[in-house]
Amino acid sequence: MLKQIKDFYRVGLTWTSNALEGNSLTESETKVLIEDGLTVGGRPLRDMFEAVDHAKAYDHMFTLLGNKEIMEKDILYLYKLFYQNIDEEFTGKYRDIPVFISGSNYPVTKVENIQSEIEDLCKWITTERKKYHPVEFAAILHKKFVFIHPFKDGNGRVARLHEYSTNTRWISASANSSNLKK
Repeated sequence: MLKQIKDFYRVGLTWTSNALEGNSLTESETKVLIEDGLTVGGRPLRDMFEAVDHAKAYDHMFTLLGNKEIMEKDILYLYKLFYQNIDEEFTGKYRDIPVFISGSNYPVTKVENIQSEIEDLCKWITTERKKYHPVEFAAILHKKFVFIHPFKDGNGRVARLHEYSTNTRWISASANSSNLKK
């Protein structure tokens, strides 16, 4: 049953996260692509890569669930998995160009401050995690990450993967705790 739930969210999170960013694949097309390896005619190749590589990053995320902290190398590797077939020049590294969040009035971190902001974020994760309810912590983490906006593209998707992993960690701990009490 756990594998079925994990597979369900693998498709669902991949589809919704990519759809929020303008990916043209439907949920059914995303499922067929990442579960059966069948491409969809008439869809942009980039949309296919976004789906397949997001699913790879989702799978990798589960290897991080036992960690009590999120390390910079984990952030970069999730991004590398997600972005590896989209733009090789920016794969697995921070942006070196200024960007903005379309439709937002909030500025993002300047290029020269990205490294230190990510280091501060990783320290914050370690020191502040227990001060918040896990759902609130995940939401704050998401906001902090997207305002740093360390990557050329895919920041929201990487942030949602971290948010999902934080909530999954909490759900797993709650389930294990409940089972121990029975």
